[in-house]
Amino acid sequence: MSLVAITKAAVADLKALRFQAPVACVYNPLDYAWDLHRQWLERYGVGQKQVLLVGMNPGPFGMVQTGVPFGEVEAVRSWLGLRGEVHPPAQTHPKRPVEGLACTRTEVSGKRLWGWAAARFVTPQRFLRRFFIANYCPLAFVGDSGANLTPDKLPKDAVAPLFRICDRLLQQIVAAVRPEIVVGVGAFAEQQAARVLTGQKVRIGRIPHPSPASPAANQGWDRLADAAFAAMGVAVG
Repeated sequence: MSLVAITKAAVADLKALRFQAPVACVYNPLDYAWDLHRQWLERYGVGQKQVLLVGMNPGPFGMVQTGVPFGEVEAVRSWLGLRGEVHPPAQTHPKRPVEGLACTRTEVSGKRLWGWAAARFVTPQRFLRRFFIANYCPLAFVGDSGANLTPDKLPKDAVAPLFRICDRLLQQIVAAVRPEIVVGVGAFAEQQAARVLTGQKVRIGRIPHPSPASPAANQGWDRLADAAFAAMGVAVG
């Protein structure tokens, strides 16, 4: 199956899910930002990849706005060269509007990741010929206060049906792009990949998460990523 077909099937399954407190709003950019996400899949997700990078879930000023994993707006617009309509979901939190490519907020994690890729590979074609990026969980969650709720912090019984869909989606993405190594961006993504892909002929690795919440990342995430890839035997640039 193509990544487009795989994603469409996952969107249909995700629509049936319901979440209770502490979740106030659920954002599914695979659905409302489909125009941009489809372009991402069709332009950059074709063929076999050496490395599949897996993030946790969409960030409020990244993929929630653009439909692209770690999708910092300027990187999506200027470096990846994607343009498209984003139609906000019917229910949004007033502190977390969806503005698409008009969003002026910066997703620090995305800016670091895509900035690293641009500095080492120069063009997105060179980077994404060997690499692809996906999120384990396609949904973003917002609490009553407007706080971003990551899936690892939600009650286990609440996310069990979601994780079954996420597990299947990751397995299908791996089957489609046939990577040599699946690399979690952060510990949660690495753990989920290792669990979901047990028994498959694919290596599992990890790079540090570029989040500003990480003191180590704030001291030079690019160098940390370079070192992690080197330890995995993955050439960059």
